[in-house]
Amino acid sequence: MIFDMETWALIMFLVAMLALMLGYPVAFTLGSIAALFGTVFLGFDFFELLPLRIWGIMTNFTLLAVPLFIFMGIVLEKSGLAEDLLETMGQLFGKRRGGLALSVVIVGALLAATTGVVGATVVTMGVIALPAMLKHHYSPQLATGTIAASGTLGQIIPPSIILILLADVIGVPVGRLFIGAVVPGLLLILLFILYILYVAWRRPDCAPALESHSTGKLMARVLKSLLPPLFLIIAVLGSIFLGIASPTESAAIGSLGALLLAAIHRRLSMTGLIDAAKHTTRLTSMVFLILIGATAFGLVFRGMGGDQIVEDLFTQLPGGTWGFLLVSMALIFFLGFFLDFLEICFIVVPILAPIANLLGLDLLWFAVLIAVNLQTSFLTPPFGFSLFYLKAVAPAEVTIQQIYHGIIPFVLIQVFVILIIALFPDLILWLPDLMDQLQQ
Repeated sequence: MIFDMETWALIMFLVAMLALMLGYPVAFTLGSIAALFGTVFLGFDFFELLPLRIWGIMTNFTLLAVPLFIFMGIVLEKSGLAEDLLETMGQLFGKRRGGLALSVVIVGALLAATTGVVGATVVTMGVIALPAMLKHHYSPQLATGTIAASGTLGQIIPPSIILILLADVIGVPVGRLFIGAVVPGLLLILLFILYILYVAWRRPDCAPALESHSTGKLMARVLKSLLPPLFLIIAVLGSIFLGIASPTESAAIGSLGALLLAAIHRRLSMTGLIDAAKHTTRLTSMVFLILIGATAFGLVFRGMGGDQIVEDLFTQLPGGTWGFLLVSMALIFFLGFFLDFLEICFIVVPILAPIANLLGLDLLWFAVLIAVNLQTSFLTPPFGFSLFYLKAVAPAEVTIQQIYHGIIPFVLIQVFVILIIALFPDLILWLPDLMDQLQQ
């Protein structure tokens, strides 16, 4: 051979990255590349281990939360919850400069804590809030940036699908990861709000105020719109944080709660239920096919000694632990420009997590850092999914360049949050430790 086995493992990794950047289907690309390199370098008998790995995935009780939370999000999307929240919050904050943008951030946070479905949140707010913001002479850059960034909060605020998957890949309890992600999520919301208030103060013409509404009727609408999502947040997250239910059990509670809310809004029908089940099946199948393909890829990569050469490379970086942290976060951020968060989660994270553990990093802290970093992949061009979702529903006069320009401050805010929680790990760890003490 021209190269040794470990070098061929790195070549396999680079071939996979190139194929994914060219747009080939993730699950089949990973599986086929693993089959090709594994058969050539390890022999066909090596794959006798693969069925056991796949069986472990399919019988993983924690991963059962994935289809349940997806189902919950889709049902809530059809229940009218987002529309009611946006209209009410827009009236509540509208008389303040930047009020419409503030309402988008708050609604995005509430939807993140109830549905966790980024695409649905961005599309819903793009359809309802963006025309209203443009009509009231908001800057297109501020309007689109706020909607795209607020829609991605579902990536970090639990219950988040990516947090469940990261917990499984890295090997940390889902409940503790959910709790650890709360403070970074709140910090992002706060900084988004402060940025909007700053823009409204410095450039009032970019975020003008709206006319005021009757306070009595408005407060009644606020209560009516806020109580359902708050009920669901308490039912889902409260049961996890208090140790009453596991994340999978709380996902079942959330699915039931979503059905009840849809019934209360009189939008629960057999047709809608079947449609939600079909969407859930498609999305869940996609996630698990990618997971199976990534498992095959990881099995071959480790079998060829790729994990050892990557471990040697990262542990010999200048700066020790901080050098590894800087390079790994920079790598994930860079790959987010070109790859989907699922691809990074299933291919790159399994390579980095053992090295983090070897270096003595707290894996819960490392997982939250990765989650916030992956959130930026929805906003970074050219393949940021939130940007595509928003452009698809935006009025014709809104250009993709305006959307790209609008998300820059929000991406910088997310990078700043990564820096803050990297320098102060207790921001992530104190709440899980506190909940552990309360449950003893």
